[in-house]
This record gives sequence, structure tokens and C-alpha cells, in this order.
Amino acid sequence: MKFLVTGGAGFIGSAVIRHLIDHTEHELVNVDKLTYAGNLESLTAVSGNPRYVFEHADICDAGAMARIFAEHRPDVVMHLAAESHVDRSIDGPAAFIGTNILGTYTLLEAARHYWQALEGSARDEFRFHHISTDEVYGDLALEGDTLFTETTAYEPSSPYSASKAASDHLVRAWQRTYGLPTLVTNCSNNYGPFHFPEKLVPLMILNALEGKPLPVYGDGSQVRDWLYVEDHARALVTVACEGKVGETYNIGGHNECKNIDVVNTICAILEELAPAKPAGVERYLDLITHVADRPGHDLRYAIDASKIERELGWRPQETFETGIRKTVAWYLANGEWSRRVQDGSYERERLGDTETQGQLQ
Repeated sequence: MKFLVTGGAGFIGSAVIRHLIDHTEHELVNVDKLTYAGNLESLTAVSGNPRYVFEHADICDAGAMARIFAEHRPDVVMHLAAESHVDRSIDGPAAFIGTNILGTYTLLEAARHYWQALEGSARDEFRFHHISTDEVYGDLALEGDTLFTETTAYEPSSPYSASKAASDHLVRAWQRTYGLPTLVTNCSNNYGPFHFPEKLVPLMILNALEGKPLPVYGDGSQVRDWLYVEDHARALVTVACEGKVGETYNIGGHNECKNIDVVNTICAILEELAPAKPAGVERYLDLITHVADRPGHDLRYAIDASKIERELGWRPQETFETGIRKTVAWYLANGEWSRRVQDGSYERERLGDTETQGQLQ
């Protein structure tokens, strides 16, 4: 089949493309605007493959989307293009409304018109897979064992999660109203190689290696379910190929962990793998700095991923312990990628609180 992947130069999108090229025979069209978080260096290993094509385009550009559908004639759309950083959404929500809501609408319309013109098996087998987040569900109490399921009511907390919730509703409406064959997945926090260093895990690794503060919101007790990005890529391809039209599948790593414990774990691994510290640093743990909490910060996310395991046979292969060790090792071995990806538009500054300056995820 031919896959059209939006946001394929981003963190999760590039993992999906690498998985499809390395482990399947499918063809790929990567559509990416190349914003600050999009980096084609994440796809260097596959860029010369004859099954891979890159289209530099914005999903908000209806003309470009119509041309790309007409020219490449995909069998599957995997829609990952999104503004995804909560702190950035607090400082500048307009970009999130534009890309996540209007962009999804534009892409849905291009897909709908293309699909309606298809005939026979091509029309029957076409799929539009929308990739979303567990943050649309809001948050859970820190204490207890409640989990997000596919039927949990939406209660987004930030401009980012609200814009993703809106895009989820649009996708389901296009399925219900027009019959467009859609699927939706909601995932937990991803981490792994090629992660842009505004997010918690790469930020902590890179700051520690440079002897900079490791800023932790509040007391760091916020809980997230951590999903290794390559496990997520496998899950997404499984859903796109085998999922049931109209269904939602939650994808989680079965790895709930407090933010402060994530930082402590990274410090412990760095002590082992990078014992030669920057001048003036005795222990990586000494770099941890507790700062004022983010506005509206969700307390806990936890995914019930039993449906995708039961119906499609997917389970994560990595535990948090194995995945985070692989991630730290990757950043230690790929310092040049990290240096080049920071082109000046992001220098690990704090986002999400315009009255406070500093460095913070």
C-alpha cells in the first residue's frame, strides 16, 4: 500500500516512517511543513529509499493537499502533523488552533473528495488514521487506579489538548456524516531517539550533560504513562492496517512514573554512562531545580491499552527501564544531531509562563 504520513519529519512521524521503510514493503509519502520541530535529519537513513517521497507542504494549504492526493493516490493517510507542546500552546495558542483544528479540517476535506472519487476495492480499503493524545481526556487523581479508556469523556485542560480534542471530534464527524473510513488513536507520553529537546526527557539529558539546571515543575509528583516511540510506531501501523473503521484505540506503555522519578532515573543512568561531568558538577542530581508549576498542569495520565492488545495483538516491547536507557545512550551517541536541530528558534528556554524567565520543560 501507499501511506501518506503528515508530520513525518516530527518525532513520532519520523519513527513511523523509519518503521514502515525498515519493516514493511509499503510506499511512503511524507508531508511536512518543516516547522521548528520538523527535522529531515531524523530520516537520513531512509531518505534515499525508492519507496520514500518527501513533500514540503502545509496541511492548511487546501490546494497543496488536493494536488498531493491526486498525484500520489494514497491508500492510507496517517495524520500526525500537529503543534504538540503544552507550554507553547499557553504562550501562543493561535498556532495550535490553526494547525490542529483548521489543518485537520483541510486534510479531512482533501481526503474526503479524493476518497469519494475512488471506485471498487480502492474506495473500500482506503483509511484515514488520525493520531491524537491522551491529554484530551483531562487528568486523573494522583491516588487510585483509574485509567483512561476509549469511552472516557473529554475534558482537555490546555490550549494544546483542547485543539487536539477538537480535531478528534472533526474526524469522527467526517466518519459519521460523510462515511469517510476513519480510525483514531490516543497515546500516552512518548520518548526515545530523535526527540526535539523542548520535551522533558531530552531536555533533562542535554541540560545535565552541559551542567545546566534540571527544572522540575512543582514537586515533580505529576504522573505520566511513558511509551517508547518505536513501540508507538508499531502500534500505529498495526491500527492503520488492521484496525476497524470508526473505532478508537488507546495506546499506552504500561509505565506510570512521576516526573521527578523520570529525572532521577536519567541522572542515575548518566552517572553510569557519562561519569565525566561538566566543571563544577559533582552529581547530576545536584542540578535538579524545583520551579513554579505550569498553569493548569494535569496531575496524572494513565492509559488502559487492553483494547488494542485484545483486538489487534499489540503490546509494548520496552519497559520504561529498558527504553529510557536506550534513549540516554542514543543522545550520548548523537550529540551532533542535537546541536544541529537547535537552529536558534528554541534554546531550551522556559515556555508556558510569560512572567517567568528560565529554562524549563
